[in-house]
Amino acid sequence: MPDYDYHDAHETLEYMKRIIPFTPKTAIIAGSGLADVAEMVEDSITLYAHTIPNWPGSTAPGHSGRIITGTIHKRPVILLQGRVHYYEGYSMKAVTFPTRIIGMLGVKEYIATNASGAVNTSYTAGEIVAIRDHINMMGANPLTGRNNDSWNERFPDMTHAYDPEMLKFFDTLGLKQGVYAAMCGPSFETPAEINMLRILGADLVGMSTVPEVITANAMGMRVAALSCAANMAAGVDPDHTLTGQEVLEVVSHAAVKMKGIITALIDMLNAE
Repeated sequence: MPDYDYHDAHETLEYMKRIIPFTPKTAIIAGSGLADVAEMVEDSITLYAHTIPNWPGSTAPGHSGRIITGTIHKRPVILLQGRVHYYEGYSMKAVTFPTRIIGMLGVKEYIATNASGAVNTSYTAGEIVAIRDHINMMGANPLTGRNNDSWNERFPDMTHAYDPEMLKFFDTLGLKQGVYAAMCGPSFETPAEINMLRILGADLVGMSTVPEVITANAMGMRVAALSCAANMAAGVDPDHTLTGQEVLEVVSHAAVKMKGIITALIDMLNAE
């Protein structure tokens, strides 16, 4: 496994620049079950994680490891079909390595999507929620360790980790907004843990996204995140057994709505 340091990043960046003939403005990360979001990309060029130097490969279901570049409504984009997770045994530096490369490519906006469990009982299964803030319960931070000023500030301000203008736009679409709690996984949370998160102010819980958001902010990208509440979190319905397959099925049905939201967001960015 590479060190996922600045030298590794430059090797990866040089490879990708030879293949991608333009500078993407917007990155879209398609989380669990949301691979169909890639259908929006026109004039696409597809790269595969296993062919890119140093790129970490996902072992999680619903994460194909394809990187697609092209345009959405004429806006140059790069879309990742899946991500790698801390629970797969990767270091935080590996988890956020694709985010580093995206930032180094010159991307200005980072749009993350994921599947989550609904801690807030007013949400319904399959509902898409705009993340307005997060709680990092993973016990680790991707910026830990020796800092490289070429990548980011040492102490980035996370007050507006999720771009206020994009959140205002999500309001106009009628989306609910919520706080996302990131846990290590891969086991689903216990009812006691969900009750704790509810007391702390979380509306959603998942196993990803937050390390990327921290890194993207540190690198100066504007961030938005959309979460599909795939199921009610543990303990809400004590007789219901949570499964990864259920998450993928529910989220796949929500992909059409997710594509509509992202397309509208792209139009908003084009109009700025």
